[in-house]
Amino acid sequence: MSTDDKPPRRLVPFALVAIAVFAADLITKDLAVAALDGQPPVRLAGGALYLVLLHNPGAAFSLFPGQTWLLTVITAVVVLAILAFAPRLRSTGWALGIGLVLGGASGNLADRLTRPPGFGEGHVVDFLSLFAPDGSVWPVFNIADAAIVSGGVLLVLLALFGVDYDGRVAKHRADETKAKATVEENA
Repeated sequence: MSTDDKPPRRLVPFALVAIAVFAADLITKDLAVAALDGQPPVRLAGGALYLVLLHNPGAAFSLFPGQTWLLTVITAVVVLAILAFAPRLRSTGWALGIGLVLGGASGNLADRLTRPPGFGEGHVVDFLSLFAPDGSVWPVFNIADAAIVSGGVLLVLLALFGVDYDGRVAKHRADETKAKATVEENA
């Protein structure tokens, strides 16, 4: 595929998804803090979902609770790496997946930078619990966490189906490699 044959860049869907996830995450966390602080868990959907407020100093699944500064730095590096990589996106699927991850990572980073106990050490607001009010079936999470996992799953599926971030599919790459080899043999 020559430079002229490349599909257009996919920055608009990437940015729209990232901004939507970031905004939804911030809004729902603020609503959760306002409505759930000091309240018992709220049972929804027959107990399939509970709203319960937790302030998580660690990573996903409350791992590494004493490493908040390190998690803040790692998340900031991930956000910057995604922003540097984004201009290369030419696949809509990859743009959506990377946008989900960026929006989620940015939402949790915002918590670490702005929420108590202080800058870089803020605890992430989690408020969604599946099948139990205490996170015993599945760890309590938030919109950002759901977006990161969903984006990751989408990216893995795209990779398994041979779709690259640049819009090429594995079959096209194989055809290009075969054509190059043929040209080189005949030269």
